[in-house]
Amino acid sequence: MAWLILVLSGVLEAVWAIALGRSDGFSRLGPTVLFGTALVVSMAGLAYAMRSLPTGTSYAVWVGIGAALTVAYGMVSGTEPASVARVVFILGIVGCVVGLQLIS
Repeated sequence: MAWLILVLSGVLEAVWAIALGRSDGFSRLGPTVLFGTALVVSMAGLAYAMRSLPTGTSYAVWVGIGAALTVAYGMVSGTEPASVARVVFILGIVGCVVGLQLIS
């Protein structure tokens, strides 16, 4: 259960990161509310997962999922450049996250 909550919290990390960018310095209400909500729920999920998973592993998985999804969203939406090298390195992050789960 902790792993599932950790993965969902990592997804919510990407949500709040993207919402933060779209909030335009907290001047747009919708993205600002989404940012705050996703941030609180993401942190709560991380804290819950860390009750039964090691801190370093939990944090690495949480950040890895959030970073990979945020960059992938940027490439798909066209706000960040996409290249084969960027995709390969993002897949490397995902592979490391999966590896951490497999050895735990």
